[in-house]
Amino acid sequence: MSEIIDQYYSIKDSTEGQYKEKGSKFISYAYSVTSEEQVGERLEEIRNLHHKARHHCYAYKIGIDGNRYRANDDGEPGGTAGKPILGQLHSYKVTDVLVIVVRYFGGTKLGASGLIKAYKEAAKDALIVAEKKQVIIGNPYLLRFGYDQMGHVMNCIKSIDLDILDKTFAESCEVTINIKLSQQTELIHRLKAALLEVSKEQIDDDTKVPFCKIVRIEEQI
Repeated sequence: MSEIIDQYYSIKDSTEGQYKEKGSKFISYAYSVTSEEQVGERLEEIRNLHHKARHHCYAYKIGIDGNRYRANDDGEPGGTAGKPILGQLHSYKVTDVLVIVVRYFGGTKLGASGLIKAYKEAAKDALIVAEKKQVIIGNPYLLRFGYDQMGHVMNCIKSIDLDILDKTFAESCEVTINIKLSQQTELIHRLKAALLEVSKEQIDDDTKVPFCKIVRIEEQI
């Protein structure tokens, strides 16, 4: 049975870096992206911004496990630009990230090894200053209960340290929580036990909480 992936790391904000070698200037950009369409938009922005540059090389990883990726050399010798950029994405263990490195040619050829080092260092310079963010993958659950139960329900949620996505307090209260995929059954059972003030061993999948309806969002639509 394959392991459930319910978290990964990306970057919070866009960053820039640069590297110089023998007159050539390499300017790097790191972006948070979640689709190939966003990759295309960022590439167009950089190509317009640096329209006089000779090369706009890039690499990206998209998806929970980074299984959608691409490296592009944009006219540089094969494997000397996109691949070392992608290698830095692997090294920093991030996904949903695009790195573009723009090269302004300085008049001196760097050779294959020189290009690999330059693109690697430029990508590294943008990624090293990027703040990582942890992304939790889970299922949203809706809790619906009466106003008179608000204090008890909120205390139970807090005691289990559940992530609250949204909440509405009125005559009928609603709270949306996020449950990590790998801990779904465990956390729901703990929540029910806390609400009913019984031990977790007395709880199963069919246990109901009379004063609090608990349902996955996709099930209640």
